[in-house]
Order: sequence, then C-alpha cells, then structure tokens
Amino acid sequence: MAQATSTMEEDARRLHADGHGQVNPGEIAIGVIIGRTSEFFDFFVYAIASVLVFPKLVFPNFDPLTGTLYSFAIFALAFIARPIGTLIFTEIDRRQGKGAKMTIALFLLGVSTVAIAFLPGYETLGAASVWLLAAARIGQGLSWGGTWDGLASLLALNAPEGRRGWYAMIPQLGAPIGLIVASALFAYFVDTLSAEDFLSWGWRYPFFVAFAINVVALFARLRMVVTPGYTELFETRELEPSSVPETVAQQGRTIVVGAFAPLASFALFHMVTVFPLSWVFLFTRETIGRFLIVECVGAVVGIIAMLVSGYVADKVGRRTLLAGSAIAIAVFSGFAPQMLDGGLAGELAFMILGFILLGLSLGQSSGSVASSFRKRYRYTGSALTTDLAWLFGAGFAPLAALVLSSRFGLSSSGVYLLSGAVVTLLAISINRQFASRDAEAVQP
Repeated sequence: MAQATSTMEEDARRLHADGHGQVNPGEIAIGVIIGRTSEFFDFFVYAIASVLVFPKLVFPNFDPLTGTLYSFAIFALAFIARPIGTLIFTEIDRRQGKGAKMTIALFLLGVSTVAIAFLPGYETLGAASVWLLAAARIGQGLSWGGTWDGLASLLALNAPEGRRGWYAMIPQLGAPIGLIVASALFAYFVDTLSAEDFLSWGWRYPFFVAFAINVVALFARLRMVVTPGYTELFETRELEPSSVPETVAQQGRTIVVGAFAPLASFALFHMVTVFPLSWVFLFTRETIGRFLIVECVGAVVGIIAMLVSGYVADKVGRRTLLAGSAIAIAVFSGFAPQMLDGGLAGELAFMILGFILLGLSLGQSSGSVASSFRKRYRYTGSALTTDLAWLFGAGFAPLAALVLSSRFGLSSSGVYLLSGAVVTLLAISINRQFASRDAEAVQP
C-alpha cells in the first residue's frame, strides 16, 4: 500500500515538472464528482439492500416490518461511526499525509463492502451474521470519515467570484448520480432473476461493482491530492488537518450551527430515497423493479434542480436559498407523504416534487461551510460539520419515518421532515445573529 502511494507521488511530481500539474476549478470539480459518486454509490447499494435483502437474509425470524426496522438500525451505525473515523484518520493525515490517509480509508471501505458481498445468512451462521453485518457497516462508517479529501472545500474557496453557488453545487451531484447507477443495477437484477436467485447471489453483484468503483476513485483522487500543485494549494489555503479536540474547542459553535443548518436537506435526502422504497416494498403491491426506475427518474430531476440551485444561489445568495428551501420542505412535509399510497401517479408526483426540493436545498447545503471557519481549522472543521449533519439529519431518518408511518399512518412521517425544516431555519437565524455580533465586535 505504501509503495503504491509512493509511486503515485513520483508520477505526480513528474506531471508537475512537465507543466501538467496546474490546478484549476474544473480539475477540482472532476475529482470531487468522481469521489462523491463512488461514495454515494456505496451508500445507495447498502441502502437498497437494507430494504430488499437484509431483512430476509439476516432477520428471517421476524416479520418483514420488524426485520426492516432492525436493518435500518444497523444502517444508522455507519453515521455514528463516521465522526470517530474522522478523529482517527485526521491523526493519520497529520502524521502521514493525505495520500496515506485516503489509501487506508478507501482500502477499509473496499474490504467492508466486499465483506458484505460475501455475507452468509442467518440460516448459515445464526446471530453471527447480524454481528458481521454490523461490523462491516461500522467499517464503512469509519472509512467515510477518512475519505474526506478537502477537495470540496478547495473547490468552494477557488471558485470564480460570482460563481460560488454554482461551484458549491458541484460536489452534491454525486448523490443523484450514485442513486441512478445503484437503482438501475438493482432494478436489472430484480427484474431478470427469480426471487430465489436474487436473494441467493444476485444482490451480491452490486457490492462487487462498488468495490471496483472505489479502486478507480482511489487512483483518480490520489493523482490529484498528492501532486505538488495541489499540496501547495492546500497549504496556501490553510486546508491542513488540525487536531479534532482542538478544533472542537475553538470552533465548536461553528461546527454545531453548520451541522444543523442543512438538516432539512439531509432529512429530505432519505425521505425521498430510502424511506419510500421501504414503504412501497412493505405496504403496496407495486413491483419493486418499477419503483427503482421511478427513483432513477426522480434522481434525474434532482440533477436538473441542483444545476438550477447553483444559478439561483449566485443571484439571491446561498443562505437565502437554503431558508426558502426549508420553508418549501416544511410545506411539502404536510401533504406529500400520503402520495406514496396513490399508485404510480402518486409515487411519481412524490418523487419528482421531492427531488426538486432536494436538488435546490442539497445543492447548497455545504456551500458556505468552509468559509465559516477560521483558516487554521477549516479542513477538519468542515469534515466534522459534514459528519454531524449526516448523523443528525439523515442517519436515523429511514428508521424514524418507517416507525412513525407504520404506527400512525403515512402523514406522520412528515413530522420528522418538518422538524428538520424548523431546525434549519433556527440554525440559519442563529448564524446570522452570530455573524452580526462578530462584525460589531471587530469594528473600531
């Protein structure tokens, strides 16, 4: 592993010496999209399997609803482990550099993903299959804490004046792209294989594909972050790792506000991706392959909405767009979940409306994070903020929504989404108050 990283660094130096190591926002954008797409593909492969496979494979002694709830509980473990991964890999980054950190993190992610692909079921291993799945999921979460490469922050800080909203949107494109690939892959296996073959071996292939994509993403991203040009740019922008305890002590307020500001976007993220799949699978007669295609259609709409968000944010401001999106999400939470019981037309309406809002809000959810931190803490602070935003906003969303909707009806699942919108508006308001006070404090 060390030899591979060393060879990569030597190649990068030669490229830089030949004049090909120049850094520009377009190159950064490509690296960010590759990295985010691979991470989100991993994410959605597991999410889809947590609905279609694991309740039957690992929890066969429970009814489908209970098995899915247990599966969602294991799903949340990665989000709990992610901040711990950031703590561990930040120290590796400080001592060994970004190349070593990313190589180890992506190796752990690949091993965890392949381990799931080979997972025996409960009928073979008994309760040990549950513990193995949980361990692999924790491994994925730890590795996500180490895959933070700082490229998204670097992109935001190097965006041309007047185009920062557009460039802040680019990293988020990985989410709908990853969903499209994962959903299409599972739809193919669900529609072409018998139920027995799919549950026996068909579901394992997307995990092998995820491993292959991770390998490609590793080399693509390493060729960027270890080049002298990028290393110099990280240093001049002060995007270097700081101690996690020190960062929390010095920038705790900014981390908390930054984590809660995009809560509406992150809650909506799972409410239009993972939760609808579980509801349709458990409580309707809709064929799951067709609904996965519906998710692909929604994701395409989400991509278009994200592109629009970049243009709108540059006109009205990112915080204004986030606040407006949160209000729209609050309205959406009051009526939209019931559409999932409206057949194909209702499902399409829910997914299209949901992905329009998701694209507009998620497209700018991390746009102003890096600039909110003092330079010394920008790199680690941005990583921690992202970790906590996913933990509080998305980690438990499928579990909470399924519990509420199964006990109190579909409309009750909107309560979780509404709470996220309210918290986002409060966080934006608090952030503005803090910004005003800080500005007054520095005035002579």
